Amino acid sequence: MRFSWKKAMKWLTAASVVGIGLTAQTVFAEESSLTKVYHVYVDSDYAGTVDDKEIVEDYIIDKIAEKQSDEDELTYTINEEIRYVPEQVFSPEADDQKVIDYLDDELTVAVEAEALVVGDDVVGYFANEEVAEEVIQAYQEQFVSKDELDKIDNDSDQQSESLSVGEYTIIDVSLTDKVSTKTKKVAKDDVLSVDEGVTLLEKGKLETKKHKVKDGEVLGAIANKYDLSLDELLALNEDLTEDDTIKPGDKLNVTVNEPYVEVRVVEENVKEEELDYETEIEKTDDLYKGEEEVKQEGKNGTVEKQYRLEKVNGKTVEKEVIDENVVEEPVDEVIVKGTKEVSSHGTGDFHWPAVGGYISSHMGERWGRFHKGIDIAGVSDRSILAADNGTVVSTGYDSSGYGNKIVIDHNNGYRTLYGHLDSIDVSAGQTIEKGQKIGVMGATGRSTGVHLHFEVRKDGALKNPTDYL
Repeated sequence: MRFSWKKAMKWLTAASVVGIGLTAQTVFAEESSLTKVYHVYVDSDYAGTVDDKEIVEDYIIDKIAEKQSDEDELTYTINEEIRYVPEQVFSPEADDQKVIDYLDDELTVAVEAEALVVGDDVVGYFANEEVAEEVIQAYQEQFVSKDELDKIDNDSDQQSESLSVGEYTIIDVSLTDKVSTKTKKVAKDDVLSVDEGVTLLEKGKLETKKHKVKDGEVLGAIANKYDLSLDELLALNEDLTEDDTIKPGDKLNVTVNEPYVEVRVVEENVKEEELDYETEIEKTDDLYKGEEEVKQEGKNGTVEKQYRLEKVNGKTVEKEVIDENVVEEPVDEVIVKGTKEVSSHGTGDFHWPAVGGYISSHMGERWGRFHKGIDIAGVSDRSILAADNGTVVSTGYDSSGYGNKIVIDHNNGYRTLYGHLDSIDVSAGQTIEKGQKIGVMGATGRSTGVHLHFEVRKDGALKNPTDYL
């Protein structure tokens, strides 16, 4: 028999068709017998296999619903991450109840909250971003009003404006650090109210600072100043013991609350202030040295100043004058001072030591004792005047009977004494001019009434004043 290629090809083609048909039937039969299941993972832990992932999802919905009430505005979620890995299997071995039991033990309900972050610090957690923004708004309103904040928000390009005395305007409001929010899962009890958030921002966080010891300070007082117990203060300073002595200049570690963030406000205001007058001095030889007269009274002027201030949490940290307008110029005060020298050497020609009056008692024997001088009374003015140029030797109270007295050396051998004064206007060592007021007549010491007791001595010897007046 001869081999035929045509017959061979026919046979192969027919066989191939039959083979393909058989394979397709086998594959269809295998696929129809496969079942999809879901392997459930909680975070990285395997929980088991379920027939349908809706079983898990429905369980989660029910678990969240148990926590949430109609009045609750919080958004609840599951703390853990749920993952599903699907698989096609011939013989499914799913155990839905086992997975549910596992979830019942392991899943915890949390709240989706907004973390308020200042710099790198989380201040607290709030129900949503709007509440976190309310916290910042309320914190700012402690240092600037809501209307002023709204004005800044609506007009971001604030410029200096014309203001009257007593008026002010807010140019800018900002925070001293970057503030942001990010979504976090937290326990319901960790979610704060607006008031609680503001309190946290105010209180701030504890920072370690250095306290420089002042004279007289002790450890207990320093601890109290920073709301620390003595043990807490010692714990912050490991090299220090309760029995150690501290001295001024020593530096101790202490803790203080520093705000998480501060509110910076730029403000402009106008104030009316006084312009101080200056004092001009003129000299004249019409007056003695030490004497002066006011030739022209000084008077302050007024000026309107516009200030720009930078305040941080209500405290002014920078202040500058950006405009000023002088309303009234000041008037300088002019004082005339004497240059005339007063000679301490007496002329020898005595001046009546009072303003008017008469001699009520002469020098000599009186009431059984010697009266060393004369008494002058009945004056129109109680001023006591120096009898001649000289130098004040002594002033003060004399307990021997003179009361308040003054002694003047006229540097020419003469000395005069003035007794029973009510007050003294000169001091020891002062150069005195003839006729200058040196005190006020009185009745101090052993006196029968208001009068001046006046004595004269020449080279130490007592002289009768009436011989010189």
